[in-house]
Amino acid sequence: MLTQTQMQRSFPKITEQGLEELRQRIGVKIGFTAEPWCYEATRDNIRHYAHGIGDDNPLWCDPVYAAKTRYGGIIALPSFLFSTSRIVSGYVGGLPGVHAMWSGADWTWHKPIRRNDVISTEAYLKDLIEHETRFAGRAVQQIYHVDFFNQAGDKLAEADSWCFRTERDHAREQGSKYKEVRAREPRRYSEEEIREAYKLYAREEIRGSETRYWDDVTEGESLPTLFKGPMTVTGFIAYAQGWGGLYIRANKLAWQLIDAHPGVGITNRFGIPDVPERVHWEEDFALEVGAPGAYDYGPERNSWLTHHLTNWMGDDGFLRRSYCKIRRHNPEGDMLFFTGKVKRKYVEEGRHLVEIEQEARNQDNELSVLGIGVVELPSRG
Repeated sequence: MLTQTQMQRSFPKITEQGLEELRQRIGVKIGFTAEPWCYEATRDNIRHYAHGIGDDNPLWCDPVYAAKTRYGGIIALPSFLFSTSRIVSGYVGGLPGVHAMWSGADWTWHKPIRRNDVISTEAYLKDLIEHETRFAGRAVQQIYHVDFFNQAGDKLAEADSWCFRTERDHAREQGSKYKEVRAREPRRYSEEEIREAYKLYAREEIRGSETRYWDDVTEGESLPTLFKGPMTVTGFIAYAQGWGGLYIRANKLAWQLIDAHPGVGITNRFGIPDVPERVHWEEDFALEVGAPGAYDYGPERNSWLTHHLTNWMGDDGFLRRSYCKIRRHNPEGDMLFFTGKVKRKYVEEGRHLVEIEQEARNQDNELSVLGIGVVELPSRG
């Protein structure tokens, strides 16, 4: 239930002047920005990120196991790069006080991220696209491009990622997408439902050292279901520990952030300026901006898509591409079921590739996210 103060609070709007100022930045290389959570792919940083998405693949986490693979040691899971760039993770510029929702990314990886690689990035605003949305009316899709390099200057990966900038007042007062969800009673699972869900964890298959050959893959075949959930605030915070929340700061550092960017400081129920990222752990504020409740992170869900693929491809596969399109929020209490199907297999520039269509639906069969993955596999030929 919103307090009277929250119901009366009004947020900044999207203005033509603000959009024009943003358009001036398109194509301009971004200089100074908030420092990343991780500069280096250390053993601990890799493990913290992997555990933050619930991935216990020994290729990322066990040096003894990883030493026996073709890499000769630990490598980082592909989605680890989210922790090395605030831009790809949704740290958008312009339109102060206008809500930003991370909504998707298109990744391409060129080389593995090896233990102790030092990561640097280059980024620029790629495009601004205006939309009318069911969730929040007028919205602006803000697309950034980021390139990732190791200490030798080798390009490890590149990505386009996008946020939707929406007017919080409209989302709360007129947005129709989550009216039905907000009207439902809180979900209460039976012990039997929880046991059945946990069986998917018990059966989760990490392909690992058993090589999956391109020759053995059949178009139309399904991937095993990957389960995530039930969603809890504890789980969202576990992800933030590995990824590094965009705005999570303490004491003096929190003050420095809000002092430099006043639009970031939105008063909480104590009258204290606090950050918009608290939609992920504070239900009242999530409702205030039009969401159905405290919800998961977008980059977290993208990372679950890649987890689905790396489990399937095994140690000798290489994830070349992942496209992620967020369709709805996953509030506390949701379960997610990731499924996938091989769309095609093909050879390109000597690489044996498999294209996989993915989606995830919640316990009510509502579509949460769409994905496309391209995996390179070894061939017996």
